[in-house]
Amino acid sequence: MKYAFPALIALLASPVFAEGTREQGAHEHGLGALNIAVDGSTIAMEFHAPGADIVGFEYEAETAEDRAAIDAAVATLAKPLDLFVFPATAECSVTKASAGLELESEDHAEHGHDDHDEHDEHDDHAKEDAHADHDDHSDHADAEQGHTEFHAEYVLTCGNPDAINQIEFAYFAAFENPLELDVQILNNSGAQAFEVPRDAPVLDLRGMF
Repeated sequence: MKYAFPALIALLASPVFAEGTREQGAHEHGLGALNIAVDGSTIAMEFHAPGADIVGFEYEAETAEDRAAIDAAVATLAKPLDLFVFPATAECSVTKASAGLELESEDHAEHGHDDHDEHDEHDDHAKEDAHADHDDHSDHADAEQGHTEFHAEYVLTCGNPDAINQIEFAYFAAFENPLELDVQILNNSGAQAFEVPRDAPVLDLRGMF
């Protein structure tokens, strides 16, 4: 089965990648995901992980230190071959790379500031409740306010894709909080799912390519 490149990119968000893996959409600290779609010499990758895994917090950046941590993380995530190391003999190079931080909320994440302006009285009560809960339930309060997630997309070109017999996850050395990555790979021979833990950061792909 051969995929045109636009279709390859679309497959990264398709139900194909939901088969054989944990329920998608669950926000679990320590757990990230890497989807990989391969078409000949072209490899498309999509990565996402909770904000706490990457920078140690999930609230919106409030200080210069917070913003600097996010900027540094985004810069690191924009270098996929430093994080997901393919064999040198595969001759892979980065064609495109983008990374960023997204704010997710259970209630209108994209319009949170507008809601604040229109419902000051409601927000005052919400703030009082949040402060009351903070002492004993800070994690629960953070969940109600929403959480952040880092997201990145990459396109690689590999001169010798048949040489891809493993991926080394230097990602775990770059960030201290991640515990595991769910990895899903789709190529012409089908789709396979893997779980890569921090203590065994090399994925054996012999026979996959």
